[in-house]
This record gives sequence, C-alpha cells and structure tokens, in this order.
Amino acid sequence: MVANMFVVPQTIVAMAANMFVVPQTRGTVLCCKCGIPMAPNPANMCVTCLRLEVDITEGLRKHVIIMYCPECESYLQPPRTWIKAQLESKELLTFCVKRLENDLKKVRLVNAEFIWTEPHSKRIKVKLKVQKEVLNGAILEQSYVVEYVQQDHMCESCTRFQANPDQWVAAVQLRQRVAHRRTFFYLEQLILKHDAAVHAIKIKQMDQGIDFFFGNRSHAVKFVEFLGKVAPTKSRHDKQLVSHDPKNNNYNYKYTFSVEISPICREDLICLPPKVAASLGNLGPLVICTKVTNNIALLDPFTLRQCFLDTDQYWRHSFKSLLGSRQLVEYDVFDVEVVSPEYNVGGSKYVLADIEVARITDYGKLFYIRTHLGHILKPGDRALGYDLYGANSNDMELDKYKGLVLPEAILIKKSYEEKRQKKRGKPRSWKLKSLDMEVDDTKGRAYEEKMNSEYEGFLRDLEENPELRFNLSLYRNRDYQPSEMASVSEGDDMPSVPLEELLADLELSEQEDGEDSMRE
Repeated sequence: MVANMFVVPQTIVAMAANMFVVPQTRGTVLCCKCGIPMAPNPANMCVTCLRLEVDITEGLRKHVIIMYCPECESYLQPPRTWIKAQLESKELLTFCVKRLENDLKKVRLVNAEFIWTEPHSKRIKVKLKVQKEVLNGAILEQSYVVEYVQQDHMCESCTRFQANPDQWVAAVQLRQRVAHRRTFFYLEQLILKHDAAVHAIKIKQMDQGIDFFFGNRSHAVKFVEFLGKVAPTKSRHDKQLVSHDPKNNNYNYKYTFSVEISPICREDLICLPPKVAASLGNLGPLVICTKVTNNIALLDPFTLRQCFLDTDQYWRHSFKSLLGSRQLVEYDVFDVEVVSPEYNVGGSKYVLADIEVARITDYGKLFYIRTHLGHILKPGDRALGYDLYGANSNDMELDKYKGLVLPEAILIKKSYEEKRQKKRGKPRSWKLKSLDMEVDDTKGRAYEEKMNSEYEGFLRDLEENPELRFNLSLYRNRDYQPSEMASVSEGDDMPSVPLEELLADLELSEQEDGEDSMRE
C-alpha cells in the first residue's frame, strides 16, 4: 500500500484499464561526427567534436603587456592610474581581468585564478574559464591561459624622485610645542603599524616635530587625515606657484600642510579653565590626562570622575598643562589607608586612599594626601607625582579660582626606578622598528643623550602600560638570552611585556641587516 501511494497518476489509470505501460527512458542520438551515443543537443555533436569544430577563445588575447614600476611596486591602469598590488592578490587579479575588458564582452566569464610562476620571471599567468553560445544555441564552456608580461616603467612620482630626490610636491610639517618628544615616539610606531607614511619621499627630524615630504598632494592629504584620527590636531595648508605654462595653461604648485598637535600629553597635570570645567559638569579643576587619542581623557584624582574632550572642544579653548612629565618628583610611601572600594573607570582600575609620603630628597617634611592609586601602592613603595608644595606656578587659569586650596602633592604612577637599576645595561626581550628619518648630527652629544633618555622613558612607559602598547607592534629581540639568575632575582611586580604580545621579525633576505631599522 505504501508503494502504491507514489505511483504516477497516468500509470494508475493505465493499470486500471489493463493497458501495457512502456517504461520511459532517456533518449540518445548519434553524434554527426564520430557516431557515439549522446544526449541530444541543438548542434547534434558531442562535446569533444564541438570543441574541435568551434574554439570560443579564438580572437581573445592570450598575451598582454603590462607596465610595472619596480620602485613603488605598482601597475599602470591606462591611461594614467597606478595601482599598488601584491603578487597573487585579489587586487592584482582584478587588475588583470580588467585589462581584458573588451575581450570579455564577447564571452561570459565564469572563473579566474592565478597559475604560479617564478616571482623573478616577470610573467603573470591567469587561467580563465569562459562560456559562449555556439551552433544552434548550444552553450560551450572552455578554459584558456592568459600570460601577462611585465615591462619595467617608472611612474611619474618615482621618475621625479630619481631625477631629483629633493623635488617634492607636498610637505607635512608636524609640530608639538612641548619640551619632550614622547608623543612623536608614539606616533612613529602608529605610522609604522598602519603604513601611513609609505608614500613619503623623505622624512626629516626637526626641532619640536617631524617633516614629511610627498611626491603627490593626495598622499599628503591622506596622511593629514590619518594624523587627525590618532591625535588632537589642527591643520592649515598653503600653496606656492613653482612654474606656469601659458600655452597649455598648466600650473605647478608646491603644497605645505602645517599640523599642530595639542600640547596636552598623557600624565600631565591640568588646571581646567572655568568655562571648560563648567561644561564638563564642574569637573576638577585639577585633573590628570590619562589618555590621548583624537580625544583627551581627563580624570579627577579626588573623585574618580572621568570626562572626554574632543578635538573641537579643546582647540576652542586651547589651554596648556599646569605641570608636565619632566617635572615629576619621586616620593617614598610610608602608610596607605584605603577609603573606597575599587572602581573601573574607562577600563582602568582605581582605588581612593589616604597615604603618607615624603620626597626621597627630603624626609624632614611628610605629606598626608589623597590619591587614586590605592590599588597598587603599599608601604615601602615609591611613586612619581607633582610637588605642588614647592612648585612655583604662574598659571593664569589657576589664578581664576579664588580660594582654591591646592593639595601638597598629586601622585601619578608607581615608580620602579630602584628595581630598574639592577637591570641597567641588560637588553630587553623586545624591540621596536623606526622610520627611515634624517637626523641632524651637528647638535652635539648633549642633545643625543637627551634623545636617548627620552626614548628610554618611552620604552618604560610601554612596559608599564598595556593599554599604551595595545595599538603598537612590538617585535622579539633575537639577541636576547634570558638567564636563570635574572628571572629569580626579578620581582613579580616588575612590569614587562609578555611574550605572547611580541611579533616575530620577518626577514626576506639573509643579506639584509634588520638591526639598522630596529631599536631596543
């Protein structure tokens, strides 16, 4: 009974009438060329004979010449566009298929893929699978290989640079009006990670900043936009006429972009202007800058309130720091009394505590202050902070607050200087890359020592602050050899970079020495 439920209705009628049912079979015909049985098609030919009779790739180009710039590794998309693409990448496959745009109007493209060739052969092979309607409506599918021959031809930017390396079209002058270069060390790593200055012709270190030179105005504009996304900046631009062809009405300009970074840096102590403090809900007025991106994060160390200033808000008032990182003083911690539970503010943990401290250079004066570092400080530790008791401040914003009682000290972070003295001179297990930058060597030994000291401070900040190195690329130092004695003597609370955060430094050639572009 179950089998009868699936019988075709016509068959049931025929069985009821006792009629003979002819089983339905798939019809076949003989190929008109070779005579083998096959399923019928409009051409009455099998696939093999049809391919022998008709070649749908006839008239399609099998060899194409493409222009390749060996300096910037880009390909010419006629008439004047240069496209940067890696071998066997999706971008390069799209470029190769577009070069056959006129040919592919005659057929239907089904698939395209690379065939491996030697990288130095200057040949790129692409296998294409196409379909086309042939005799009497039959659709034939066929594969064929297109060989692209690379011819070296430098693009306009590279040609101009080879003729005169100093001939630039656009310059970006990046400046910050502060007494240190910590911000530029951090920006250098962000630029390297995102390849933001890959089109720069020349990079030159200047006082209070860096100059970037580009061979194209659009590259400079893109770089300025990148800076605006990672730092609170303001910019202006200007242009200067270099030459003019009155017959063709062509003008050649040199463009200059001036980019200024906010002087507010991480760990700075700030006295907010009254209008800014009121707009932030009466924050402060004494606050600490905890993070700087395209926004400025401000923390009140006495109430643990946090607010953010965007770029427009800051430049509308344009205030400066009360005290900077170069004015930090080291304190000894004698007593810690926690007065609040642990709070999570902006992804960081803080605990309010009343502590007793004294400057390491003057134990005759004890300070009883409140700090937000109660979760990491304990008696016997050392901390870095700002000495407001002995500071002589001439800040105009501070004078606007009548009757404001300043604390004797504001602690910023825990100090590990005493423990680092034991490791002085030993290499780190990690290192950073650096930009190919021109440096003025005529400034003397004192300037070089100052730069090395500031860079060492930047490396220590990376070790102490995981959030600071979150967006950076740190590489393993192959010359580092850990010793068992060092691992036993180091304290558990000594900040360091975990091995899982480090990247392996890839070397493409044994002859290339990567140490010139790496800094420990």
